[in-house]
Amino acid sequence: MDGLATLDSMRDRRAGLDRIDFEIADNGLPVHLGGTSQHTLRNSISCAGTGLHSGRKVGLSLHPAAPDSGIVFRRTDLGIQIPARFDNVVDTRFSTVIAAPGDPQARLGTVEHIMAALAGCGIDNARVDVDGPEIPVLDGSSAPFVFLIDCAGRERQAAPRGMIEVLRPVRVEAGEAFAELRPTTGASLSLSLSIAFPARVIGRQAYSMTLTDRGFRREIAPCRTFTMLGEIEALRQAGLAQGGSLDNAIVVDDERVLNPSGLRRRDEFVRHKMLDAIGDLALAGRAIRGAFIGHRSGHGLNNRLLRSLLADTAAWRIGGEAGESSLAA
Repeated sequence: MDGLATLDSMRDRRAGLDRIDFEIADNGLPVHLGGTSQHTLRNSISCAGTGLHSGRKVGLSLHPAAPDSGIVFRRTDLGIQIPARFDNVVDTRFSTVIAAPGDPQARLGTVEHIMAALAGCGIDNARVDVDGPEIPVLDGSSAPFVFLIDCAGRERQAAPRGMIEVLRPVRVEAGEAFAELRPTTGASLSLSLSIAFPARVIGRQAYSMTLTDRGFRREIAPCRTFTMLGEIEALRQAGLAQGGSLDNAIVVDDERVLNPSGLRRRDEFVRHKMLDAIGDLALAGRAIRGAFIGHRSGHGLNNRLLRSLLADTAAWRIGGEAGESSLAA
């Protein structure tokens, strides 16, 4: 297809996505994620991989999109489109799953890693074509998607970028876990997250950052999803984790990491949870200007937080205007 780059055509330029040890480059470009203009991809690009839970081989293509179109997924095998929105989320138990409006069975799973990459690289508008029920897991992080975006290029569009500005605190809770968005004096999204797991190799971890292109690609994008060894059999009996392996997930056995290559960061676990939060919050439909604070927050709480925020038009605004109720409809 004209204008559609493939991984095979780029292997001489960069290491392929099938390598677990590749690193995304720091492109040195100061991308201000609270900027005033929208951006899309310069070119289309494709890859293929395996769904983490379905185990199915999946092809994926990223394409430029017009201003104000947002991120839209297209299930090419079903001929349907699914806008990447918080109110299209239908399942958050083991990943973030979205479905076509009015057709909850037309689903697409594990969207959080690619959504985090698009948000972290400042892409406002894109079409993502997928020929199966799940985004490919690749290496379990957002780094392969950042690689694809880098190869496709980023293009400024002649349209203003309205951000969702948080005006007052909104908080959701589930037992000891919570997620909150607060107003900020900063220009974009800041995040502070803590986790606590009984596995000794994880324990208690915390991480904070302001979301920038450089910070995301260096500190967050390479951090992989993880699971406990004792949970794998139950997941597979439930029809999940069919595509999981040591090549696309960290496997923890109390005080041990079973992956031969070890960890990419000492605190890779909390950083991956922050990656998930960035991807889940990107389903707001616009970039957020606010401060996210979470403890033991997961996909469910992250989605509840967006629903609570956007249902209260006094808690947010876009570009200095009053909140638009259509965004929360």
